[in-house]
Amino acid sequence: MAPSYWLIKSEPNTYAYERLRDEGRAVWDGVRNFQARNNLRAMKEGDLVLFYHSTIGKEVVGVARVAREAYPDPTAPGEDWSAVDVAPAFALHKAVTLESMKKDPAFEGFELIKRPRLSVVPVSSTHFERILVLAETRRPDLR
Repeated sequence: MAPSYWLIKSEPNTYAYERLRDEGRAVWDGVRNFQARNNLRAMKEGDLVLFYHSTIGKEVVGVARVAREAYPDPTAPGEDWSAVDVAPAFALHKAVTLESMKKDPAFEGFELIKRPRLSVVPVSSTHFERILVLAETRRPDLR
C-alpha cells in the first residue's frame, strides 16, 4: 500500500529539521487542536511527512517518516491527546517557501494554504510531488 502524506509544522528556533536529522527520531507531541490530533491519529508507520518551518522561514525544508503510530501524548497525562514518533527521511535541496506555493496554481486546495493555523495537515500525492519538484529533490529509495 502506498504511503499517505502529511505536513507538520515547527518553529525552527524551537525544533528545526536539522535537529531531527541529528537526533534521528522525535516524539511529535504537544498538539492541542482536535483536527490536528485526528490527523496525527490517521498517520501510519512509513507515511511521509513534509517538515515545515513556521513563523521563521515559512518553508518546507525536509521530509520525515512516521516511525511510530499515534499513542497517548506524554505531555498530557489523562487527557485525550496523541503523539507520533517521526524520523528524518531526507532533506530538500532547496527549501520551498509558503510564498512560492501561494503563487503556484498547482497548490490550489493545499491544506497548508487553506488551513494555515493547523499544525498537522494531510497532503495529496500531487502536492507532495510538486514540493519535491520545486525543491529540486529526487525521492531516494527509502526501503
